[in-house]
Amino acid sequence: MAFNPSPKVAAARDFANKFDKKMVIIFSVNDDLSIEYASYGANKNLCSTAKTIGDFLFKKVEEEYFE
Repeated sequence: MAFNPSPKVAAARDFANKFDKKMVIIFSVNDDLSIEYASYGANKNLCSTAKTIGDFLFKKVEEEYFE
């Protein structure tokens, strides 16, 4: 698995390490009410799964609350 140096992914990685989690997805809402997320998985497969779940949840939240 390639290391992702993004500060947002680093925050998700730190959360995973602190709380002994294998996958983490962090959603945030900006001042302009736009949303974003960062995901982390402990290995390549878990990273891919976290991204897939994050993409799905992002779409659902966007459809429900931001359209």
